[in-house]
Amino acid sequence: MPRATQTDLAVLAALSVAPMTGYAVRDAIRTHLGSFWNESFGQIYPALARLRTEGLVEVDAGERTGSSVHRLTAAGRARLVELMREPAVMTPPRNGMLLRLFFGDVIGAEACRALVGEAREQAVAQLAALAAARRETEAEPAELPQRAYWLMTISAGEHTARASIAWADETLAALTALTAP
Repeated sequence: MPRATQTDLAVLAALSVAPMTGYAVRDAIRTHLGSFWNESFGQIYPALARLRTEGLVEVDAGERTGSSVHRLTAAGRARLVELMREPAVMTPPRNGMLLRLFFGDVIGAEACRALVGEAREQAVAQLAALAAARRETEAEPAELPQRAYWLMTISAGEHTARASIAWADETLAALTALTAP
């Protein structure tokens, strides 16, 4: 699935929850999917324009520029189902910290310790954010059809954050051993 199609999937899926502005689509993706998915305004607005041209999204012009509310059409919901049924594309991650660590001999163990320590702090913060998301989601009515799926996704994020923390602890110990006399 090409990148544009994945963006379409993210935008259509966000709009399946509720009609919203382009800004609200970006905010919803960042807030609810941010631990595993990201879309920029530079991806969202062209996607919305393309989806509108294809008849998959309708737009109600807002009172001010940029406040147009987008909603799925029946064709848009059908396209969302098609995209959801396609095999998932696993894109290679781009992790600047791991790139630097791989070539850590250039900057030394102490600088790498700082990088890994910062990554650990980010994972701890992510775990805390996921705990808040879990509490909010668990407070949703049990009969809400999305609730179980949201909790499964939150669980994946929690497991990933815990694994990142464990890896960081192990790596910090290894880096300390490199600098020991």
